Amino acid sequence: MGDWVYLALLFAPLFLYTTAFRVAGILVKDDEAGIWRVAGLLNSDLMFALGYAVFWVGVFAVFRSGLPRIAAAVLLHVSAALIAVISTIAYGYLETTGTTLDYSVVTYYLATPTEATGAVSSESSLLVWALLAGAALYMLFGPPLLYFALSRRGGSPEAESHGPEPSGAGRSGMTRRRFIAAGAGAGAGFILFRESLFPPSAAGKGGVVSRSPVSNLIATGIEEGEMAEAASRVPDAADLSRLKLIATPRTRKRHVALIHLESTRYHSTTPYNKDLGTMPYLAELSKNSLLAERAYTTTPHTSKAVTSLHSGLYPHPDTDIIESRPGGIPARSLPTLLGEHGYKSAWFQSATEAFEDRRVHVRNFGYDHFAAFEDMDTTGYQMSNYLGYEDDIMLPPSREWLTENADSPTFVMYLGVTPHHEYRLIDRYGTKKFARGSANAMLDRYLNNVHYDDFWTRNIIEQYKELGIYEDTIFIVYGDHGEAFGEHGVKGHDGVPYEEGLRVPFVVHDPQSFDGGVVLREPIQLTDLPPTIADMLGFAVEGGEYPGDSFMRPLSEDRVLRFSCRPDLVSMARIEGFEKYIYHFGKQPEEFYDLRRDPMETRNLAGGEGGGKLATLREDLLEWHAKSAAAYEKGAERTA
Repeated sequence: MGDWVYLALLFAPLFLYTTAFRVAGILVKDDEAGIWRVAGLLNSDLMFALGYAVFWVGVFAVFRSGLPRIAAAVLLHVSAALIAVISTIAYGYLETTGTTLDYSVVTYYLATPTEATGAVSSESSLLVWALLAGAALYMLFGPPLLYFALSRRGGSPEAESHGPEPSGAGRSGMTRRRFIAAGAGAGAGFILFRESLFPPSAAGKGGVVSRSPVSNLIATGIEEGEMAEAASRVPDAADLSRLKLIATPRTRKRHVALIHLESTRYHSTTPYNKDLGTMPYLAELSKNSLLAERAYTTTPHTSKAVTSLHSGLYPHPDTDIIESRPGGIPARSLPTLLGEHGYKSAWFQSATEAFEDRRVHVRNFGYDHFAAFEDMDTTGYQMSNYLGYEDDIMLPPSREWLTENADSPTFVMYLGVTPHHEYRLIDRYGTKKFARGSANAMLDRYLNNVHYDDFWTRNIIEQYKELGIYEDTIFIVYGDHGEAFGEHGVKGHDGVPYEEGLRVPFVVHDPQSFDGGVVLREPIQLTDLPPTIADMLGFAVEGGEYPGDSFMRPLSEDRVLRFSCRPDLVSMARIEGFEKYIYHFGKQPEEFYDLRRDPMETRNLAGGEGGGKLATLREDLLEWHAKSAAAYEKGAERTA
């Protein structure tokens, strides 16, 4: 009887605690879910809880005393505390991002814990931290203390549990019973636990939370291994390691400036939303520029997006920033290629150099000069978020560098960070009320920081004018990815396969071209920039073929664009013409939209499409995922 009391003192609070967070998480994804809907989504949790309990009952039946019993009890308490911690963190992650805590996220942040510090500290409440600490402490120490208190008050249940063996039960009989108990507990626990890993697909918005947190970690770990295996079997993968730019009679050595608008979604800027005055300067500039009406990132994460922008490759789909490892990009990127023709290159960023090993990442691109905010004078500048300072901080060092190097053609990256989460309000140029109401306070701060970057963009271009090199410079003003504020139940950008996460502003301003403005209506992607820049500068490309196309040449409206999200195995998307397909790796139903009629993706048409068509689109994305990973894996093999 004592064992049952002891285990109940642990299992009951653990089940109630984890279930409370799971219900709260389900309601985060679907606040209109009824009791039966919530109960259906708890199937995985029930299977996991039963499997966990049955397993440990079997263990306690086998190890009844001595050191094995003590070791079993310690493992039980540690595992229970770990489950409580995972459940709490999974809820916090879901509430913040709208996506589940997957295996790749945990392994990435365990390997690089400082990467999560800013985001976690800016979003986590003291209540959640208190609950996490209290739950972990109880799971570690609460049951034995309560059990001891109950034993002291009402007699010792231990005596009942550890009384003399029944008559006729010798050592071999007890061993046999223990063996049977262990086998039954392990078998039943395994069967129940396996059921928790792959519950029936749940329809509707809450389907993404159909697995218990621990089951989801294990299941996504298994799925990640399967995807890696698929990548290893890909026979052909893009090889851009031998690319060269060849001078032609059209070649003109000019300056190129990349102006990186961090976390800026297309419809939060004035050129794409004339009713919103966030970027009037960019709107005016675009009247004598090339404006890409439908421009897209590749993966809505900065380090991944800039990899496409510089190399022409799709980024590695893995959650880890493979591209920031030494030699991690299996392509000759634009700074390297242009450097062979006398270009000087520099990368300036208002963010810290420490985040995602940015210095190594930039070295992989082949830049000559790198400067993060640690290399700059921060006096008089405001911090815009946990990553760094307001973007104007780059202006003095970039002016100094350009003054020294403008006699040569230059290739310069200005990577801003001001509109990034946590959206601290920067008031250098004043503030406006773009979004009203307390519920929109965060969105209003974000839009004000987008507005700030309109001034910053103007300041960069004015700097080139003051230095006398404006007329001979091609300016690329682009968003690396968008930002979501719950439009489709997700927030931020990493796990957002919808237009607010993938579609970005994109303006090419060349004082020597585009008089009167040009609107490019065909869809383009960041992978198109390297061949486009080579084309605009008059270089021919040899030694390989870019996956993207120069948009200075005719493009097809029906070209296919593909996207992955981070963490890996959350979702992928595919756009062909105006048809958009989203695959969530079985976590929630597939989605299919007609962007021409439904640009905000409010009507999922997947139910009206034939299963064969959806299967074809799904297989296309899975094959592309494998090839994207293989390009990096096989590239590493070539350089090993």
